[in-house]
Amino acid sequence: MSQVVLYGTRFCPFCTAARRLLTAKGINYQDIALDTDPKLRAEIMEKSSRNTVPQIWVGDVHVGGYTDLLELDVQGTLDSLINAGVEMPPGDSI
Repeated sequence: MSQVVLYGTRFCPFCTAARRLLTAKGINYQDIALDTDPKLRAEIMEKSSRNTVPQIWVGDVHVGGYTDLLELDVQGTLDSLINAGVEMPPGDSI
């Protein structure tokens, strides 16, 4: 199973929604707060090429934000991505 990492802030409604979705599906994930670490936030924004939170990775695959995560779930591909342990080169995204 792939490691899921969510970079977000504590009071962002999209971050909260992403956490709820992952938790409801029983997906273990690492929740990394960017609230008090501007350097890390800048690194994540550069790595993801996005300036919003949350930013979510499954293994080396950049899923995107909450709406991207929800879309994968609605399409029925989130579970298979998680279970496949997909590892892709950095910079590749869905």
